[in-house]
Amino acid sequence: MTAKNTVLVTAATGNLGPLAAAELLAAGATVRALVLPDDPHADRLPRGVEIFRGDLGDPDSLDAALEGVDGVFFMWPFFTLNVDTAPEVVRRIGAVARRVVLVSSVGVHIGLEPVDNNCHAYLEQLLEGTTLDWTFLRTTGFHCNAMGFAPQIRTGDVVRHPYGAATRTSVHEADLAAVGAAALTQDGHAKKKYLVSGPEELSQADQVRIIGEVIGRSLRWEDIEHDAARQAMVDTGWPPSYADGALDYFAMLTKQPEVGSNVVEELTGRPARSFRSWATERAESFR
Repeated sequence: MTAKNTVLVTAATGNLGPLAAAELLAAGATVRALVLPDDPHADRLPRGVEIFRGDLGDPDSLDAALEGVDGVFFMWPFFTLNVDTAPEVVRRIGAVARRVVLVSSVGVHIGLEPVDNNCHAYLEQLLEGTTLDWTFLRTTGFHCNAMGFAPQIRTGDVVRHPYGAATRTSVHEADLAAVGAAALTQDGHAKKKYLVSGPEELSQADQVRIIGEVIGRSLRWEDIEHDAARQAMVDTGWPPSYADGALDYFAMLTKQPEVGSNVVEELTGRPARSFRSWATERAESFR
């Protein structure tokens, strides 16, 4: 791709979208962001990004954002939007774009997530049926998922959560953004299914310990029971099937660590960033 190429980032104002936009800008792309009409967080996007108001749930609203687009950094907000409109969204992307990078999941990589779960595997299947040069980023957890521990850490020294022994290879969201930008702005990534992970195996309890070391406090993990955790997740808006899948996966990771890869270094030319580096960046959020 050249500096004249235009890339659209969907679900653009969350943990990953602004970072993806910044990486694409640095690579010389013209960057557009698809932002919900009522989304108040457009200011998270870096200067230079063209903002288009639209909704993946309303494919007609995407036309202006997609006009003249060469690539799409494709994220679907599964927690707030079902996939009923996904076939039409993918059709419209395929009618104009050449490349698409889908932020997918490690669950697809290891065969844990079925297509009929209407999640990442379903979107992968839709894209495989197009003529697009697609790339799938089958990511492990994000480092920023640990922000879920922040309210408990700010108010006490114990984190109560299920499966502290679950061992993950979580990735810095900025590293994932860099991998996606590389796949959209460089040749050689078409039809590739990349497992994207961080550089280390850490249990959830280890993550909390590291956060404590970074902020100068001694923190302790306390497991809560599976069913109570499930109910709490559903009460806070998790679809029951997603809560079940997440908890079953965490239970599995207490017996064997999450898989990992060197994809970040292979595609960006630098090592993936550690969880400790992320915790240091976000230290004030835990104080």
